[in-house]
Amino acid sequence: MRINCRVIVSLLLLSFLLPASAICEEKPLWEIGVGLGLLQIPDYRGSDENRLYLLPYPYLVYRGDILKVDEQRISGQIFKTDRILLDFSIFGSVPVKSSNNSARAGMPDLDPTFELGPALKIKLWESKEDKYKLDMTLPVRAFFSTDFSSVRHEGWVFSPRINFVKDDLIPDTGLNLGLSVGPMFADSGYHDYYYAVEPAYATAVRPAYSAGGGYSGSTLTVGLSKAYKQFIFNAFVSADFLQRASFEDSSLVKRETSIMSGVNVSWIFFKSAKTVTVEK
Repeated sequence: MRINCRVIVSLLLLSFLLPASAICEEKPLWEIGVGLGLLQIPDYRGSDENRLYLLPYPYLVYRGDILKVDEQRISGQIFKTDRILLDFSIFGSVPVKSSNNSARAGMPDLDPTFELGPALKIKLWESKEDKYKLDMTLPVRAFFSTDFSSVRHEGWVFSPRINFVKDDLIPDTGLNLGLSVGPMFADSGYHDYYYAVEPAYATAVRPAYSAGGGYSGSTLTVGLSKAYKQFIFNAFVSADFLQRASFEDSSLVKRETSIMSGVNVSWIFFKSAKTVTVEK
C-alpha cells in the first residue's frame, strides 16, 4: 500500500512541475493512456541526498467546464473572467525513510504529504500571434501528512509564481517552453515538519531546533513539452534556493540549492470525439 501511494504522490509532484501545453487550442474532452516517468528529487528541500523513481502511471485527462484533470494538476474552477481564474488544486510529495537519510538517522520518517487549496491566476500578458503568455499564480494551500491510517494538518503554504509559456519555441517543431519562478512562504508548522529537531533526537552534530514561519526560499522551474502523434514528451529541471530561508540554521539543511528533475512520456490510446477549447 505504501509503495502504490508513493508512486501516486510522486506523479502528482512530477506533473505539477511540467510545463504548460498550448496556450489556446482545440483538444478532446477526455483522453486515456499510460505513461512512464523518471524522477530525480532530493529527500526534502535542503537535503544532500537524492532518490530516483521510475514510475509507470495511468494517463487520465478530463477538460470539463468546472472539473479539470490534466497533465499539470487536478483542479476545480471556482471563478473565471478573461484575465482572472480562481480554481482549486492539489499538490503532493513523496515519503522519506529516515534510516536512508544520514541527516535524519534515528528520527521519525517523513510521511507522504499533500497540499490543497485555492489559487488565483492572473493573466498579465498574452500574444496569440507569437504564441506566448505571461501570468501570475497566487496559491494558498493547507499542508497535510498521512500515514494512511490518519491525516494530520501540519501547516500552510503560500507560493506566488510568475509563469511564462512559449508555444512552438522553435518554429514548426511543436516544442513548448514553460518557465516558473517565485518565492515561497510557510508557517512554523510546515517548516517544523521538515526541519525541526526534537530534543529527544538531538545529537552532538544535530542540535535541537524549532523552526519559525516566514520565507521558505525561492524556486525556478524550466520545462519542455512536445506532442508527437499519440505521444506526449515532457522534461523539467527545478531549483530551490534556500539562502536566507527562515529555517536555514537547521542542521537538517545540508544544501542551500536543491535540484530536482524529471522526464516522462505518455501514450494516449483513447480520446473523445468531442473537443473543447483549452486555454491555459
